[in-house]
Amino acid sequence: MARLADYFVLVGYDPGKRGSGDGQGQILQRFPEKDWEDNPFPQGIELFCQPSGWQLFTKRNPPTFFVAVLTDINSERHYCACFTFWEAVESAQPQSHPRNGEEEEEEPSSPVQPAQLFAPKSLVLVSRLDHAEVFRNSLGLIYTIYVDGLSVSLENVIGNLLTCTIPITGGAQRTISLGAGDRQVIQTPINDSLPVSSCSVALLFRQLGITNVLYLFCAALTEHKILFLSSSYQRLTDACRALLALMFPLKYSFTYVPILPAQLLEVLSTPTPFIIGVHSIFQSETQELLDVVIADLDGGTVNVPECVHISLLPEPLLQQTREALSMVLDPELEVADLAFPPSTISASSLKMQDKEIRAVFLRLFAQLLQGYRWCLHIIRIHPEPVIRFHKAAFLGQRGLTEDDFLTKVLEGMAFAGFVTERGAPYRSIDLFDELVAYEVKRMRAEEGNKQKILRHIKELAEKLYKNENPYPAVTMHKVQKPTEGCHLRLHQKPFPRLDEGMVQWIIDQATAKLQTAPPAVKAEKKCMVPSGPPIAAIMERNGNALANSARRLEVVRNCISYVFENKMLEAKKLFPAVLRAMKGRAARHCLTQELNLHVQQNRAVLDHQQFDFIIRMMNCCLQDCTAMDEHGIAAALLPLVTAFCRKLSPGITQFAYSCVQEHVVWTNIQFWEAMFYCDVQNHIRALYLDNNEENHADEESTEGPQEAKSALEIASEQLRLWPTMSREKQQELIQKEESTVFSQAIHYANRMSYLLLPLDTSKNRLLRSSGLGDVESVSNSFVTNSIAGSVAESYDTESGFEDAESSDVANYVVRFINRFVDKVCTESGVTNEHLKGLHVMIPDIVQMHIETLDAVHRESKRLPPIQKPKLLRPNLLVGEECVMEGLRVYLMPDGREEAAGGNIGGPPLLPAEGAIFLTTYRIIFKGTPTDPLVGEQVVIRSFPIASLTKEKKINVQAQVDQFIQEGLQLRSCTFQLLKIAFDEEVASDSAEIFRKHLHKLRYPQHVRGTFAFTVGQSPKQAMQPKAKEKNPSLRTLSKNLVKNAKKTIGRQYVTRKKYTPPMWEQRSSQHFPEDEDEISVSEEMDRSTLTPTTTIKPSDKMTINHLVERACCRDYQRLGLGTLSSSLTRSKNEPFRISTVNRMYAICRSYPGLLIVPQSIQDNTIQRISRCYRQNRFPVVCWRNSRTKAVLLRSGGLHGKGVVGLFKSQNAPTAGPSQTDSTSLEQEKYLQAVVNSMPHYADAGGRNTLSGFTSAHMSSSGKWGSIRASGRMSSYALNMEIGSRLAGKDLLGTQHNGTPAEASFLRQHRASLYIIGDKSQLKGVKPDPLQHWEVVPIEVFDVRQVKASFKKLMKACVPGCPSTDPSVAYLRSLEESEWLSQIHKILQISVLVVELLDTGSSVLVSLEDGWDITTQVVSLVQLLSDPYYRTLEGFRLLVEKEWLSFGHRFSHRGAQTLAGQSSGFAPIFLQFLDCVHQIHLQFPMEFEFSQYYLKFLSYHYISNRFRTFLLDSDYERIELGLLYEEKGERKSQQVYKSIWDYIERLNKKAPVFFNYMYAPEDGEVLRPYSNISNLKVWDYYTEETLSEGPSYDWELAQGQPEHVEEADRQDAGAPQTKRKIIWPCYDNRSRVEPDAISKLLEELQNLEVELGQVPERWKDTWDKVKASQRSEARQEGSRTPSSLLMSSGLSHHRRSLGVYLQESGVGSTLNLSLDSDTSSTSTPSSGKQGGRRSTSTLYSQFQMSESENRSYEGSLYKKGAFMKPWKPRWFVLDKTKHQLRYYDSRMDTECKGVIDLAEVESITPGTPTMGAPKTVDEKAFFDLKTTKRVYNFCAQDVQLAQQWIDRIQSCLSDA
Repeated sequence: MARLADYFVLVGYDPGKRGSGDGQGQILQRFPEKDWEDNPFPQGIELFCQPSGWQLFTKRNPPTFFVAVLTDINSERHYCACFTFWEAVESAQPQSHPRNGEEEEEEPSSPVQPAQLFAPKSLVLVSRLDHAEVFRNSLGLIYTIYVDGLSVSLENVIGNLLTCTIPITGGAQRTISLGAGDRQVIQTPINDSLPVSSCSVALLFRQLGITNVLYLFCAALTEHKILFLSSSYQRLTDACRALLALMFPLKYSFTYVPILPAQLLEVLSTPTPFIIGVHSIFQSETQELLDVVIADLDGGTVNVPECVHISLLPEPLLQQTREALSMVLDPELEVADLAFPPSTISASSLKMQDKEIRAVFLRLFAQLLQGYRWCLHIIRIHPEPVIRFHKAAFLGQRGLTEDDFLTKVLEGMAFAGFVTERGAPYRSIDLFDELVAYEVKRMRAEEGNKQKILRHIKELAEKLYKNENPYPAVTMHKVQKPTEGCHLRLHQKPFPRLDEGMVQWIIDQATAKLQTAPPAVKAEKKCMVPSGPPIAAIMERNGNALANSARRLEVVRNCISYVFENKMLEAKKLFPAVLRAMKGRAARHCLTQELNLHVQQNRAVLDHQQFDFIIRMMNCCLQDCTAMDEHGIAAALLPLVTAFCRKLSPGITQFAYSCVQEHVVWTNIQFWEAMFYCDVQNHIRALYLDNNEENHADEESTEGPQEAKSALEIASEQLRLWPTMSREKQQELIQKEESTVFSQAIHYANRMSYLLLPLDTSKNRLLRSSGLGDVESVSNSFVTNSIAGSVAESYDTESGFEDAESSDVANYVVRFINRFVDKVCTESGVTNEHLKGLHVMIPDIVQMHIETLDAVHRESKRLPPIQKPKLLRPNLLVGEECVMEGLRVYLMPDGREEAAGGNIGGPPLLPAEGAIFLTTYRIIFKGTPTDPLVGEQVVIRSFPIASLTKEKKINVQAQVDQFIQEGLQLRSCTFQLLKIAFDEEVASDSAEIFRKHLHKLRYPQHVRGTFAFTVGQSPKQAMQPKAKEKNPSLRTLSKNLVKNAKKTIGRQYVTRKKYTPPMWEQRSSQHFPEDEDEISVSEEMDRSTLTPTTTIKPSDKMTINHLVERACCRDYQRLGLGTLSSSLTRSKNEPFRISTVNRMYAICRSYPGLLIVPQSIQDNTIQRISRCYRQNRFPVVCWRNSRTKAVLLRSGGLHGKGVVGLFKSQNAPTAGPSQTDSTSLEQEKYLQAVVNSMPHYADAGGRNTLSGFTSAHMSSSGKWGSIRASGRMSSYALNMEIGSRLAGKDLLGTQHNGTPAEASFLRQHRASLYIIGDKSQLKGVKPDPLQHWEVVPIEVFDVRQVKASFKKLMKACVPGCPSTDPSVAYLRSLEESEWLSQIHKILQISVLVVELLDTGSSVLVSLEDGWDITTQVVSLVQLLSDPYYRTLEGFRLLVEKEWLSFGHRFSHRGAQTLAGQSSGFAPIFLQFLDCVHQIHLQFPMEFEFSQYYLKFLSYHYISNRFRTFLLDSDYERIELGLLYEEKGERKSQQVYKSIWDYIERLNKKAPVFFNYMYAPEDGEVLRPYSNISNLKVWDYYTEETLSEGPSYDWELAQGQPEHVEEADRQDAGAPQTKRKIIWPCYDNRSRVEPDAISKLLEELQNLEVELGQVPERWKDTWDKVKASQRSEARQEGSRTPSSLLMSSGLSHHRRSLGVYLQESGVGSTLNLSLDSDTSSTSTPSSGKQGGRRSTSTLYSQFQMSESENRSYEGSLYKKGAFMKPWKPRWFVLDKTKHQLRYYDSRMDTECKGVIDLAEVESITPGTPTMGAPKTVDEKAFFDLKTTKRVYNFCAQDVQLAQQWIDRIQSCLSDA
């Protein structure tokens, strides 16, 4: 029984304490006047009666009622029911305190009566029971007696109220009467553990909605601060009560104040969590609370501040809860869409709804905490139970270790209370216990079935409702209410003073009566708490995974049994599989169980190999364990590591624990506690089981084996018996338990010293003593057999730590163990004497252990150590497959400085240990650095197999203390080098197999074997030489082509054999395995088979159509070089036509099918001419200059006879047969036809000679690159000798800056056609004065030299072994490689050709076979002359036309197949790309594509990932059915066979290939400087990214950064910084630190995604921004070139300044570039007009808000002109321009208007006019009068207005 009310208090307004604004309350009377012993009187009641402060009012308010809650020092809650009414104040000095200035002071002499004031008075009941309604009725009754003057004694009523006692629980019903003819019925809940909520929960959901309440619920459980706001006190109390009711079965244990008085508002800034309610008039005070979740009940909002992260319930629970709540709260929702909705559906009554909502949350908790009883450890049973919860195991078994919410809840105070309260095994149980034990299975089964869920909710709701209202048919209350409107009566007497004596007498009588009454004993129904099904039974796994793991477990078992049977080879074979299996939890458990079986009598002695295997398995097992050990693996291994051992020498035994110390789990004190408690529980269980078994031994045999009792069951049994035992028995049990715990503590002190003391205690083991978890995670991979100290060794030597005394480690370990022992022993009630004894023992235990370890260490030093980290798996591309599983290797440093931490400092990333993988596409090394300081970085180095250039065996010493191992050095032409040493576990035969596989993949039999073709097939297939073609029609087409080609080739002339390069024989014999004869390419043609162009057979129509679609054809049409149409009129005027003579690839195998030839030449002539040229590559047109109409031709070099024929002096006797003669004539005719095609040919009379570079070209519209070096003449013109020949023999002295002397420029005439040929071939050729062409013999390097040079370049950039003096060696070897001088040469020739074309001469480039250097030169010339080729689209076209169609032999030069193996790799295309890179550096604004694009191409043209660069010519591609497959196979699943498709797709997604500086000038011809001093080594050759390997396989690079961040994020305790450390050789710089524009575009895209919009293509965004920038530039009227770079005006400066300098005669010798690499780009074409700009445009250059001159700025309201409204504007006062500007908003850059300060006459304070802002003080207005009009302004407040006036005044006075 309990008192209904403890105290009755009368609180009134205190007239004496006026003065300070708000008044104060005072307690007028309280009953009883003495405190109850069991319940002292709570402090501060007067504050809580008037939470918003005591104030006087001018009118009577109706009475109010609310319940406040006070918490006393013992965290008991007191419910204060406050009933407040208003009384008139005795008007002694009514004026002295007007309420907040509501009434003006009046003169005292005034005859008028002052207004009557009313003061609040409160009747308060203080109780520990929450019966709000009863309190409301009782206080209401007292008020009624007083106000209506009933004839009942108030003292009597109050006395009765204070002496009324009621039962607390048990569902009793009690009728009470206060002796005023009233009657009330009080129902008590059946079970007081369930909260009582009446309808508060339902109301809370009505006010805030489902999502908001869930937020509050999760915030309360995860210990956030919660504040409710409402203008009703009762609602605040209800809301707080509701939130607590939802949290059941957890109890809220922090600050809980449903109504917080105004005087205590500073409580809100307390650091601890709270649930507090505050009246909404104090809302403004809550604004600056940054970490409080504020729920506004009246507005229905919940505001979560930015810095607060609320973890929500784990899915799918969150979703299920939401759905269940909406079913309860909104039953109509389900049927809202039905055509005939049932009429009956309606929500339950509020009270019922309230219980249904609570039922949903009750279910939620049952699901969250299901199985929690299986994770309780009972440590003591007597004298009272001590229980601990094993959090890690619970989370692990539930699979929720990552879940934020549950982890926080389990760590919270509420849950700790839950365990203390509900952990006890023997107590009374309630609804929650039943639910969590018996209904979990049912809830599992009903998931997803709404009807069943709803039925369950209703059942639970019924129970909850029944608990609160056990008697539905309540007899009616009968309580008198006051008459309506009584509070307004005028002459109401004040509340009478009560007679204390009388009340006290009533109370005393009642207490005396109670003391005599017998105590009411309530029988508690205690029972054993049911545990429910274990977690494993609830969380069932899917069967498939089980079957899979069963096989793995079998492997683990077999391996272990092989180890113990000493079948080491067998074990070794299985071992890698076992390590892989260890990823799975089941396998790890299996390992621990299997090992357990092999331990006899706590000991298992092994030999060295066995020991090593077992240790490695254990380490593998442990290395995936977190510090929490949530799956209990470390716990299961703990007994084993002290069992397995090996004999090192007589009397010295090494145990397994000395080798598995390096795991973070051992340093986690929570792990040890959980282990300790688990063991104690087992021992205590055993203690009581033994007792029982002695008594019941005979019974058990009959019953058969019974279920083993769990510890909790035993404990509950013991607790039940406890009261019945004798005192001695009780003492005995207590002592037994205590000594059990004590002995365990000793045992654990030993165990901990085993695992914490390192083997080599002489080393101060940093990893431990720092106690840093992070450092240990590094060491996770150091599995040591004998050394736990070897790690420490490296630390000492490198970090300069002195050897510390061993005592340091010992002290550290002793401290750690002491901490542990203190904690567990106090918790489990070990006596003080025992505890002291333990503290004395621990140092001895540690010391003893150190001594034994020293001996072990000494012996173990003699064994070779083994260290193995786990193998990391690489990411693969789609369709890429592993050919060989990883072999464990060490990656050795290769001479590149950065990776080894060389001259740039930093820890060495190499050597690294990991594994090498061979896939169908790449060779990949993935591992971690051996240096422990960077152990957590992952090192990846990989390259495509196709790019492997050299593989040699080497012998390496992988680690200082290990033997020399065999290794491989693999060098790739993508500038990667893998120098690997195989681990000793890798058998030499597997290394051999690796090499064989590698070789097979590197040189497949046929192109079909390359990755681009085999992608997606299984690797085995890749080895078969022939694969079926997919498209039969293509196949037949290619067959026809080959047949026709064969027919046309006809007879062979053996005489020509010597001109056939050897490679072709080998190739052709492969292509035509049917007939073995060698097909030479330069054979006699059979006329009959050539069809004249006019009649094309229908079968060929298809080929022609295809050919027309080729890139070259598109380009010819763009250049206007001819069409396919046969209409004669059109073709007559065109000098050139497209010839189909080669459509069957009969004339020249390596040319495209359609060629451009002069109009006048017939097809059959072409056939004859082609024989004069190598490989039949006769001259064809590939480009025409649109301005001068000069054409660029290309061909192979001439055969010896052809040379003589073409250039022999006419009178010399003809040597050979007449046939030669006729061809040479035809050849002459051909060249003449080319010359005739040129428009100015007719006017050019006389002899033409080439004269170097005239000054005229220099100033013609072109660009020169960076500073001209003062090189020798030969460095610029081709070389001395040619220069002299060209300029006439008498070469005048060349000027020092490398331009030929002026005199030589005066020659007017130039030839119409220059033939650039090879000097060695044109020996002895005399120029003939009558011909219109001139031959320019030049020296070029051949492919052999390119190969040699490239090899040296690779050696220079990636040396292979660290050199002694890197700085010198690198530059020297770079120079020796002569790579840059080759690039210089190519660029030089190209610039020469560009000059010639630009001045109107045509050029025929005819070098070597016409497919290497010729291609380089011709492509570069087009790139320099035609801006179209500098776009992404144009460059693609250029490569497709000049390289692919004109037959650059990619397969041959890249040695892509077995046949090309001997010839090796020749980087002709790479050299071209390098040239483009050099031009790009000099003209960064002229290219649409970025440097990355060039690197991407140079990587992938040899990677074989795409089919684009496979095979040697279009003919071969057709033969394989490659060229036209795009049409038919579009839908095929293959992943982007063409590199162009891939680039296009990537370019749409992200701006990786785009150059933001692209701002081309129209028709610009580029003339780069080619001096070696101007060339830079391409960073593609030197840089590398070890974090992810080469970044050119975009899909692989993308996925990675996320993980890194997650790993960082776990360390949330540390302050989060946005800074990153970027390593030049480790990180991918461009991605980790992107340029600003990419970053902005990416952010834009992220925002769009966040807002749910479809993201715009980055290109569109960029173009828009650029366009708007341009239009702005136009508005500003700045006369800048149209190619305005993006934001600032820097580009104009950059270009135009260059112009001034040129004008001023300095020559552009100044480099005004934006950064050191890009050189100045002066634009002669923009001429003078760019020179002087008006100052205003200079101003508007920087129209950004920051850089303007803003003396003062801020926001003002401005009145518009006549009849216009007031608007806020952003004003800027500019002293320099002497004006006041205004903008629409702060961010706006366009000025909306200017007030010139010169026109201002005066500035005066203003007055508000119509429409002015309401809230502003009228002193904040001011007017500005100018000569034209008056401006009206208004500032936010008076100070601001004054500041503005002062600033403007000072401006005026300054002027």
